[in-house]
Amino acid sequence: MRRMVAAGFGSGLLARRLWGSDTGAGTLGALVAVAIGLVLLPSPWWIDLGVALVAVAISMWATAPMTDDPGWVSIDEIAGTLVAMVGLAGIPWVAAVVVARLLDIFKIAPGVAAAESLPPPLGITADDVVAGLYGLAVGWLITWLR
Repeated sequence: MRRMVAAGFGSGLLARRLWGSDTGAGTLGALVAVAIGLVLLPSPWWIDLGVALVAVAISMWATAPMTDDPGWVSIDEIAGTLVAMVGLAGIPWVAAVVVARLLDIFKIAPGVAAAESLPPPLGITADDVVAGLYGLAVGWLITWLR
């Protein structure tokens, strides 16, 4: 059960089945979050926040026994992407998701790589949450500028 949850309810295992490696498993997890986010679009921001916080807690629980961040684990990407979408819609929502995903992949923004170096399970989840917070900030900046 914990492994299936850690694999983003199976999304992280799909990459290996489709192309024989874990490459892209995180992006598949982020797509699960996008589907959840689409369902949440009409909800108030505090529902988005609650769902994101629950996802972070689930990610911490599911990855607690792990000593590293295996490529097939994608619950952390689900959590981080949900953080990025809190209270957003439209173009800002899309921008937040894209920024969060890119920063999680490339780890170029301050704090993302440092968060990943924290001990598990915190480090497994924290880099995605930090990337999600950057995405959220970009989304809200675009909302404010419009």
